[in-house]
Amino acid sequence: RVADLIRSGGPRRIITLNPEFLYRAVREDHTLMELVSRADLVTADGEGIVWGGRVAGTPFPERVTGIDLMLRLVERAAAEGWRGFLLGAAPGVAAEAAENLTRRFPGLQVVGTQHGYFKPHEEAGIVDTIKQRAPQLLFVALGAPAQEKWIERHIESIGDVVAVGVG
Repeated sequence: RVADLIRSGGPRRIITLNPEFLYRAVREDHTLMELVSRADLVTADGEGIVWGGRVAGTPFPERVTGIDLMLRLVERAAAEGWRGFLLGAAPGVAAEAAENLTRRFPGLQVVGTQHGYFKPHEEAGIVDTIKQRAPQLLFVALGAPAQEKWIERHIESIGDVVAVGVG
């Protein structure tokens, strides 16, 4: 499914939905449900979501966490030549993750990293950098729902990218 999203072009969103996010979307912040409805793909990041889907009559095929999805995607990216960008976590973590991933998956192209401890006034520059590097996959690790909100604010400016919140 993600390969199809990459091939089709345009800004694409993937949400790895966990029970806490869904609870907040239903009970506290209805704008989060709008983010879910706009997503191009929603995975069940938690057994509670798998169970709830089954009970509601719209079962998920399986549980797919953000990190599981990311690892499958970087493996495929290495094989397909897709470019990736890592955004988030503490200073140095995204860069170290990029090093580990490129060692583990030869051929993986990580075209940039950026820690998640930036100020709001720095966001435009970060978005410009991501756009210039032209990744096909953008992994955002700012914690839910901050990462989904960040993606929503900036994905149209970035362009042809599949953005995934990974925790």
